[in-house]
Amino acid sequence: MSFIDDIEQQTLGLRQAILAHPFIVGVGDGSLDVAKFKHYVTQDYAYLIDYSRVLALGSARATDLATMGWFAKLLDETLNVEMGLHRSYCAEFGIAAGELEATEPAPTTIAYTSFLLKTAHQGSFGELVASLLPCQWGYWEIGDHLSRQGEPASAPLYCQWIQMYTTPEFTGLAQEARALADRIGDQAGPAEVAAMGEAYRTSLRFERLFWDMSYNLERWQL
Repeated sequence: MSFIDDIEQQTLGLRQAILAHPFIVGVGDGSLDVAKFKHYVTQDYAYLIDYSRVLALGSARATDLATMGWFAKLLDETLNVEMGLHRSYCAEFGIAAGELEATEPAPTTIAYTSFLLKTAHQGSFGELVASLLPCQWGYWEIGDHLSRQGEPASAPLYCQWIQMYTTPEFTGLAQEARALADRIGDQAGPAEVAAMGEAYRTSLRFERLFWDMSYNLERWQL
């Protein structure tokens, strides 16, 4: 059994819980309170800033030119394409660019990105790759799940979000990230495989917490 097949089987319950989360369900049927979604997209923008830093570290730490180039290309697309699209998308919800840039990361956002950055700095390259997979593959999994259920015609902006994660381009990225983790896992020893699995599992837990944060409008209380 490959690394990915094994770790996904181990975490099946948590992955299913994410698909059944009220935030995801609400996007899928169009019933989610727009205030909750606006909170999500602003926090996701804050997340993408540190995610980009992790991609830069991934390129620096990669052991071959092809993988360096893959991370560098993904970093360029995130900073110079995806974040611009994110700003345009947020504008459709009435969120101005200045408001977006001034977003204060919520406690969960800081905890998640701090984990990713710590892993990128202190963990192995395999752990870095595994820690990103719940986001990279997980969003495709969510988009595919919601698309199969049928997009909510009454909520065109939610339809647009679902479509973003089912495009051929994003599907290809998700598959490449999954294949990279598998290649590293297949060549690793037992201790490294265990460390990669723990990094994956921790990020997956943070993905679930990120949806909780968005749904509950989590902000600093002090």
